[in-house]
Amino acid sequence: MTTETTTEQKTEKPPVSVAIIVDQGRVLMARRRASEGEISWVFPGGAIEAGESPEQAAVREVDEETGLKVEAVKVLGDRVHPKSGVPMHYVAVQLVGGEARVADDEELDAVAWITHAEIADYVPYGLFGPVQEYLDGALPHQLA
Repeated sequence: MTTETTTEQKTEKPPVSVAIIVDQGRVLMARRRASEGEISWVFPGGAIEAGESPEQAAVREVDEETGLKVEAVKVLGDRVHPKSGVPMHYVAVQLVGGEARVADDEELDAVAWITHAEIADYVPYGLFGPVQEYLDGALPHQLA
């Protein structure tokens, strides 16, 4: 049994919902204006507001951050992020319309459609297992 003591005040982090958007063999990543440690490239998303489901939050956040219109397909899973300590919900969404852009320049400074082979370059510490499995099935693999 281990006990942890901290001198920091414990603050509960609000849950976040992120959208996994696959289109034309690529997945959309967004670069946060302010990185959290190693985390700079993320899936578009943000805090779940009162009364929202993770699916509703993911759809709203994608619109606010990137200008894309999407529909929720399924929740891939949830966890407490091992690097940020934030409760996370991962939602697969389908692109309905729009062009990906930085729509919220206070939050983001870039967006990029990346291939399966580029995931490790953008997320060197690895993806959440269910998200990696989903992308393994949804994205074509290029042979090196």
